[in-house]
Order: sequence, then C-alpha cells, then structure tokens
Amino acid sequence: MAAFATIRSMDEEAGTPPDIAPRTGGSPTPDGAAAETATAVARATAAVALGGLAKEIAACRACPRLVAWREAAAANPPARFRGERYWALPVPGWGDAAARIVLVGLAPAAHGGNRTGRVFTGDRSGDFLFAALHRAGLASQPTSTRPGDGLELWGAYVAAAVRCAPPANAPTPEERDRCAPFLHRELALLVDARVIVALGAFGWVAALRAVEATSGRLARPLPRFGHAAEAAAGPFTLLGTFHPSQQNTFTGRLTAEMLDAVLARAVEVASAREPSGRPGGLAVPASALPTSQARHARRQSRTLFG
Repeated sequence: MAAFATIRSMDEEAGTPPDIAPRTGGSPTPDGAAAETATAVARATAAVALGGLAKEIAACRACPRLVAWREAAAANPPARFRGERYWALPVPGWGDAAARIVLVGLAPAAHGGNRTGRVFTGDRSGDFLFAALHRAGLASQPTSTRPGDGLELWGAYVAAAVRCAPPANAPTPEERDRCAPFLHRELALLVDARVIVALGAFGWVAALRAVEATSGRLARPLPRFGHAAEAAAGPFTLLGTFHPSQQNTFTGRLTAEMLDAVLARAVEVASAREPSGRPGGLAVPASALPTSQARHARRQSRTLFG
C-alpha cells in the first residue's frame, strides 16, 4: 500500500510558504538610515508586487500534466519523506527584493522544491548551490532545508524558468511558454538587478527570453551557453554555469571552485554596473568566507553600499 504525504491544500494556504515573501533590502544600511527616496519607494512597491506575484504563481493550474505530476509526487513520496507535508504547488522565486544578482534554474525538484515550497530547497542541488552562495557572501547560511530555516539571501534572488516539477525534469515547450511570463514579471520588478546567472542551458535561454520581454529585442545571433560564458544582454550581464545537478556535481563536471568563480564574477560585475533606469544597491553581510575567490567577491560586494 502506497504511503501518502499530506498535500498542502489551496483552501488552507493559497499564498506562499512562510518565508517566501521577498525581503525589501539586505543587511543593515550604514549608520544614519537612508532618507526616503524614489528608489526606496520603488523597492518597497516592488517587494509588495513580488509578494502578490508569488501568490498568483502558487495558485496556477494552467498545465494539467504538471499539476498531475507534482501532486502524484507528493502522494507517493520516497521513504525518507514519508509523512511529510508537501507544498505540491507551483514554486515562486524568492530572495532579496533589492537583488542585483538573479539566478535562474530549470524547475523545482519533485521531492525538493515541490516538497518544501522553496526553489532549490531540500535536495542535493540546493545543498550545492546555497553553500556556494554562502561562500560568496550572498546567503546567511550554507544550507537550505525548508521555509523557516533561518536562511536569508542578501543581494540575490533565485527563480526557476518553470514553476512546477516536470516529469524527468523535462517540461514541454508549451509548458515552458505558459510559465515564462512569471519570470518576465519577476525580472521587471527586480529594479536593482544587474546580473543574471543562468544555472544550465535551459536557464540561459529562459533568461534571454525574459530580458527580451522586459527590455526589448536583443541583437542576433544570441549568445550561446557555456560554463563561465559571459554576455551583455540589454541592461544586464548574463553569466552561465553548469546546473548544480547531482549528475554534474557527482561527476566533477561542476566543482565548488567552478561555481565559486562564476558567483565571484557575478558580484564583481554587480558592484560595477549602474545601468540607466535600474538604480539601487546590494547589501552583503560581514561574514567570514573560506575561499580566496569568495573573499574577493565579498570585498567587491562591500562597495555596493559604500
């Protein structure tokens, strides 16, 4: 007899997991609180709008195949998650509403984000990614287990191109296209964003489409994906990294040092870029970093609120 995990009901909670609502800023600003400015108002407005969008995302049932798959995964969990309460809804992006760095992945994992309600949370890919974000000074801790675990992002926002866990990690083109406007709207609301880090080729293409949807058509040919690839994309710098999947990390195709280097470059670029029409800043905490590349990233990120 199959074991069933509890699926979070839409009637009970049609909104977002406890800490999915975006932050309106990063770590404390310098002494003497910043005056109320148009930028501060824009950030606050964006944070509210991102929260509303997260609720809209969580309520989506536009793709019958994905709805059936995410709910079936919750109803038949592996033994290690038996009895846990599954989110089993689309997973919104989350992080700092004042983020200068936006990370874009493929989709939630069936027993990761689909279980916890937070993207890249509760699976090995998330373990690898958030450890790297912590080393780069962009996350308050190296682990991401579930909403309410104390994790905060500073100057970073994480989202997926597709918001429901797809069978075999392979959404159809139609499912991809139905979901795309959510990422487009998130990117438009992240008014401080300077850099997009694509986690894999799927995220790279989704990021380019989001830039075109929010900032206009890009010159052809479009830049091609590769690990450590870097390209100008409208008002953004687009960086690529291999996806932190177990297939890549267990085989050594993506190492911690490789991901650290891409994130260090993201922080470096984000600290320097001031594209017109995208004012704002990144807040980074004062925490010790274990690698020289991450320490360099931290020194660069400190300048953003200097």
